[in-house]
Amino acid sequence: MNLLLDTHVWLWSLLAPNRIHDNTLALLASEDSILHLSSISCWETLLLAEKGRIGLATNAESWLAEALRNSPIVEVPISMEIAMSSRSISVANQDPADRFIAASAKVLGLTLVTSDKKLLKCSEIEVLSA
Repeated sequence: MNLLLDTHVWLWSLLAPNRIHDNTLALLASEDSILHLSSISCWETLLLAEKGRIGLATNAESWLAEALRNSPIVEVPISMEIAMSSRSISVANQDPADRFIAASAKVLGLTLVTSDKKLLKCSEIEVLSA
């Protein structure tokens, strides 16, 4: 299964896995799952660290580089098609990161793993509650 992790789900998987449902954790760990992460999640992680909303053991850039090196993650860059889709996808908010992530799932046919109530309601993509 091709899964796109919302930023918070990826961070939880590394920092607080107890916040993710057991069945979802099992799916993330399954050999049959291919985990994807939008490049906007890197930006969002750095922003969260700068604002003090997440605590990391080292500086944010070093932590992020190490986490990406040690995670079985396929990077999803923001293509022109994803950028255009981010403006038309029916997501109930204007948060740019959420819109890019939802558009990535739509354009690439990935299942989005999230606990964001607004993203869970997006009918244009397949979603899985974290």
